[in-house]
Amino acid sequence: MKYLTIAAGLFAATAAVAETPVLTVYTYDSFVSDWGPGPKVKAAFEETCDCELKFVGAGDGAALLARIKLEGARSDADIVLGLDTNLTEAARQTGLFADHTVSAEYGFPIGWNDAQFVPYDWGFFAFVKNVDLSAPTNFKALGDSDLKIVIQDPRSSTPGLGLLMWVKAAYGDEAKSVWEGLSDNIVTVTKGWSEAYGMFLEGEADMVLSYTTSPAYHLIAESDASKDAAKFEEGHYMQIEVAGKLANTDQDALADQFLNFMVSDAFQSIIPTTNWMYPAIKPATGWPNGFETLVIPDKALLISADKVGGLRDEALAEWLDALSQ
Repeated sequence: MKYLTIAAGLFAATAAVAETPVLTVYTYDSFVSDWGPGPKVKAAFEETCDCELKFVGAGDGAALLARIKLEGARSDADIVLGLDTNLTEAARQTGLFADHTVSAEYGFPIGWNDAQFVPYDWGFFAFVKNVDLSAPTNFKALGDSDLKIVIQDPRSSTPGLGLLMWVKAAYGDEAKSVWEGLSDNIVTVTKGWSEAYGMFLEGEADMVLSYTTSPAYHLIAESDASKDAAKFEEGHYMQIEVAGKLANTDQDALADQFLNFMVSDAFQSIIPTTNWMYPAIKPATGWPNGFETLVIPDKALLISADKVGGLRDEALAEWLDALSQ
């Protein structure tokens, strides 16, 4: 009887484990890093869901969409977290994303009404530098300077694509000549943000494409006030990062629960000091000390999601042509 009791207990425990639902979220690599939001988000959500939250790193933001397109309806993902407004229309056109159930009042400078994608943070792209560097205040002056910059590839990285849209939004038909001026400033083009930022920290470039909020990491996490962001006269391009539910998910209710959890204070309060962005909804406790020191652009630039597709190929061609000369 003793052995039968033990066997029955083991069977019950195994069955309980087998019945625990798993929600699979594809996201970018830095989100799931030890210092990123992933570990804290996982712990906080699992306290509410009686489930396992499984994050899968899939490169940088633009690489997420490429992977989902490749996998199609066969994808193991229930949610994709890490696209932005430069990619949402292309994602929508795949037909792979379902409508969400989230209703929230967001804190970024534009209105939001999207049936399929839920924002979780936002920020402004910027070139991060050492504070003692006297940096140009616009793209043309940067192109005329001897400063070395490292940027990300717009075909695999959302910051890289954001930079293309930033130049396009600021200069329109002059964008090609701006890129021609910048071409000899570019040390290298990396696949993703982490590699580019690491090169900057190792002294391989004077500035790196990142965010106005990036210096907050050094100030808060490292007590290092040596970094800031160059403020550009043209304004700074916004990035709004979003998540969406896959239409083929077999965890529909759990996916909806996660998307609604994403706009809760429990999730949003994690973002500022782990993803080093502004949360989509201001945390109940306000901004962490140090955020008040960040550069605030005089002008916010953003090309609407439905117009990005028509400009992306043109902007990419201008960029490739300038860098090949």
